[in-house]
Amino acid sequence: MLQNIGIPGLILVLVIALIIFGPSKLPEIGRAFGQTLREFKRSTSEIMSDEPSKTEEPKKEKAV
Repeated sequence: MLQNIGIPGLILVLVIALIIFGPSKLPEIGRAFGQTLREFKRSTSEIMSDEPSKTEEPKKEKAV
């Protein structure tokens, strides 16, 4: 869907966002969007990973 927008459509979306949210809120919205994408990418890479995470390793017992 996003590959069909093009430059004029992207400019239109940015102008509408500027009108709705104002120039003071746009950096906050962009930062939140970036953090959301970063968290999504991190979580999907953890799911796709075949290796168990370091927190899931079983604890070793001491030999007596």
